[in-house]
Amino acid sequence: MTLSMKLIFEDSNNNGKFRLRKEDASLKGDGMLKAGTLSTIVFNRIGEQKVIIDEVSYGFPKDCILALAANQHFVFERPDQLVAWQFNRDFYCIADHDAEVGCVGFLFYGIRHPLFIGLSQQEIGHISLIETLCIEDMEIRDRMQGEMLRTLLKRLIINVTRIAKKQTVATPGMMDEKLDLVRKFNLLLEANFRTQHEVQFYADLLNKSPKTLSNHFLLFNYPSPSKVIQQRIIQEAKRYLFYTEKTAKEIAYLLGFASPAHFSRYFKQYSGGNISDYKKADL
Repeated sequence: MTLSMKLIFEDSNNNGKFRLRKEDASLKGDGMLKAGTLSTIVFNRIGEQKVIIDEVSYGFPKDCILALAANQHFVFERPDQLVAWQFNRDFYCIADHDAEVGCVGFLFYGIRHPLFIGLSQQEIGHISLIETLCIEDMEIRDRMQGEMLRTLLKRLIINVTRIAKKQTVATPGMMDEKLDLVRKFNLLLEANFRTQHEVQFYADLLNKSPKTLSNHFLLFNYPSPSKVIQQRIIQEAKRYLFYTEKTAKEIAYLLGFASPAHFSRYFKQYSGGNISDYKKADL
C-alpha cells in the first residue's frame, strides 16, 4: 500500500495554501472551529464508507468524488483510504475564477449538496493522472510551482464539473444558462445570507423576477428560492449551536435578525425544533 502523504504548498506572498493528502488518517474538516480552513475535493476509489457532514451521516460510494466547502465540518469513516485536494481562497478563489473556467462554483454551490459524483474507469484514469502530476510538482521547488499547481487544480475542477453537470441535468438539452442561474443564486446567497433574507434581493442582483427564479428552480426539482434561503440560515444557526459556545442572542445578531425572539420563532418554524434542542457537539 502507498505510504500516507500530506504534501503542502504555501505561498508566502499571498498566504495561498494548497495540499494533496493521500491515505492520510488525519483528514477531516474543522469548519468554523478553525480559522483559515480549506475547501476540499475528495476522491474515494477503494470502497464505500460513511462521511458525517455537519452532523448528518451519508454513504460515500466507491469511485466517487465529493466537494466540501471550507465552512463545512466533516469526518470520514476511513480517511486513510482517500485522496484529497485542499486549497484556500488565497490560492484559488472559487468566485474569482468562475468566469475563467466556467461553473467552478457548481461543485460547491450547485443544485444538490452533498453531491456524490460517480466516475467511469476512463474518468478515474483522468483524475489519477492529475493526482500523479500534482505529486510530481509538489517536489519541484521553483518560482513556477504555485502556478503549475493552480493549473492542475483548475484542470481537476473542470474535469469533475463536466462529469457532475452531465449527471445532474435530468432533462436532455437543458440550457446551461438555466443551470447557471441556480448556481449564481447560491453563490450570491453564500455571500449575503447573514444580512439578506428576502428573495427579492437576489432576484434584483440577477435581473430576474422572484417568479422567474422559482420557475428555473422548479426545472431541476430544486426547492424554491425562499426555501433555499431558509435552509441556509438554519444550517448556519445549527453550526453555531453545534460547534461554538455562542448564545442564541449572539447567533441571532450574527444572522441578521432584529431580535433573539424573532430568531427563535424563525428557527422553530423552519427547523422543526427549538434552539434548546441543539447542544454543542462533543469535540
